[in-house]
Amino acid sequence: MMTISSPSVAAVVFRKHSRLDDPDCLVDVVRERPAPGPHDLRVAVRAVSVNPLDTKIRAGLVAAPDIVHSLGWDAAGIVEAVGQAVTLFRPGDKVYYAGSFDRTGSNAQSHIVDERIVAHKPESLSFAEAAALPLTSLTAWQLLFERLGVQPGKPTDTGSLLVLGGAGGVGSMLIQLARRLTGLTVIATASRAQSRDWCLALGAHHVIDHRQSLPAQVAALPVPPVTHITALSNTAEHWAELAALIAPQGRLGIITDHDTLDAVPFKAKSVSLHWEMVFTRPLFGTPDMVAQHRVLKEVAALVDAGVLRSTANRIFQPLNAASLREAHRLVESGGITGKVVVACSAEDAEQERREAVQ
Repeated sequence: MMTISSPSVAAVVFRKHSRLDDPDCLVDVVRERPAPGPHDLRVAVRAVSVNPLDTKIRAGLVAAPDIVHSLGWDAAGIVEAVGQAVTLFRPGDKVYYAGSFDRTGSNAQSHIVDERIVAHKPESLSFAEAAALPLTSLTAWQLLFERLGVQPGKPTDTGSLLVLGGAGGVGSMLIQLARRLTGLTVIATASRAQSRDWCLALGAHHVIDHRQSLPAQVAALPVPPVTHITALSNTAEHWAELAALIAPQGRLGIITDHDTLDAVPFKAKSVSLHWEMVFTRPLFGTPDMVAQHRVLKEVAALVDAGVLRSTANRIFQPLNAASLREAHRLVESGGITGKVVVACSAEDAEQERREAVQ
């Protein structure tokens, strides 16, 4: 990576509709150091995590705006410049964030992001550990507390929460939030012994196998009715089972992509259906956009208090095309618990630190 004083920066760009065996699927390039807009921060990126979204956009399975040249919607780093209207941060602050889908991603040495969706990173975590958290924390928090209406910090709920796909990135945060901040009984699904152990370690009360009948397994558990369901993976495959499982007047939250979904099976029970898309606020510039700053700030406080933990499970170095290719390969293979992170090498970070103080 280049130094902060250089007018150019290193970045990793991607080719749309590419596979990992294509030599130019991810490529190291040099580009002009970006300038922050009025509400923007320019962040010296120290670590990013790789989400399934990154691999889907690269492969052409999810369309991204033409402005997106680099992937990456999770980052942790140091603020190196701020826009004239910025009030929440100053150069030198250590931050973490998930970025926005309508701006190019964080797979670069310097990245521009709106301050209203950024927070100071947890002090107790490294940059790599912090980079694993933003997108999944925001998704889990907004899904559980905003979409499904569960009250954080008020453990009076008497029902059960089913987390379909508990060992993934969002599931890993959702289990922790529900167990630590609510009174819901948490039932996660996982199909492998490693995934089962991961979910239990994060706080799930029970773990069932999504390869077997979900209603039958839940019926065998000493748990309250399933009043809330979060469908995080393979939703369509389990659609009929979810309709059978959920209690009357329950709430179902979905993050998976679908061309169509038939909500009719849930009508008789008056079940409410809720979508969660983590980029909605920044993508549409909603009046409450700063809510993402507040959520990440609260998550950082909970991490530093020992209530929540990072879900980083594999870290590659350095932050370049070769490392990102391996991270993409691992995410595409499936079966990974938690998050895959790519971080600057210690040598790169130290060189940039020396340049920054000169």
